[in-house]
Amino acid sequence: MKYNKLISWIIPCFNEQEVLEISIRRIIDFTAYSSHYDWEFIFVDDGSKDNTRDIIKSYNLQDDRVKLVGLSRNFGHQYAVQTGLNNAYGDAAIIIDADLQDPPEIAKEMISKWEKGFDVISGRRVERVSETFFKKISASCFYRILNLLTEIHIPLDTGDFRLIDRKVIDTLKQMPEKGRFIRGLVSWTGFKQTQIKYKREPRLAGKTKYSLKKMIVFALEGLTAFSSRPLRLATIFGLVCSFFSFLAILYVLYIRLFTFAWVPGWAGLAVAILFATGVQLISIGILGEYIGRIYDESKGRPMYIIDENLGFSKDKD
Repeated sequence: MKYNKLISWIIPCFNEQEVLEISIRRIIDFTAYSSHYDWEFIFVDDGSKDNTRDIIKSYNLQDDRVKLVGLSRNFGHQYAVQTGLNNAYGDAAIIIDADLQDPPEIAKEMISKWEKGFDVISGRRVERVSETFFKKISASCFYRILNLLTEIHIPLDTGDFRLIDRKVIDTLKQMPEKGRFIRGLVSWTGFKQTQIKYKREPRLAGKTKYSLKKMIVFALEGLTAFSSRPLRLATIFGLVCSFFSFLAILYVLYIRLFTFAWVPGWAGLAVAILFATGVQLISIGILGEYIGRIYDESKGRPMYIIDENLGFSKDKD
């Protein structure tokens, strides 16, 4: 007897009660387009404080394909995604946020590419409706700087909205590092990858969970997770500043010895403070980021803690 392929939807949620019911219905309605696949919908509640978890439970009573993994607190978006992947049964998984900025209907094209042999099909944002100018520019710069500094190629303007094959899921599950940067890890795995362009829609309801602070932390996570080049840059920057410092010292000596346009003490202070201190602070900051990652890994804590799950077989972790 021939069985349909199973596709898992991974939907991380954090305080999404305003949009969640619409999101669930839209995703489920979309999957009715084909009887050639079986579906499961894994909603990962990342420590929500509103009614997000109760909404998921109510839909589980109506449709046993809707499953819940409830985390004990807010561990962060990337850990929520990994939680969903760790609990997915599917031959492939589609990662999508609950805010409907990424249209579920794009998954039809992703599935078509998957059936043609691609292992990773990423959604590439060619237009970001309603996002601020700062958000668009900062996101664009981030991906380009990331590719400049890292040893792997991460597709430009892609988020976590993508379809990945079971062998990619299994590979991600074997990676033990705590600092999760899913889109970077997926690119690192290799395999056969492609992209689908789409227009990103505005949030249907609720507020974005990515504040400026979280975006900065996320960017640093990506940079330090996949490249040691910032450490090299710190060394190069130190050498360059030392060179200019040497020139400044020659200038100061010239002013001191051959002119009368000098004030006692200003030259040495200027050179020392402006050059040496600046180089030290920048270098220490870069080193601190890497040392922090080492510290996090050395503690050996789990990536997340599951407080509750619903709809899974007893033998599923």
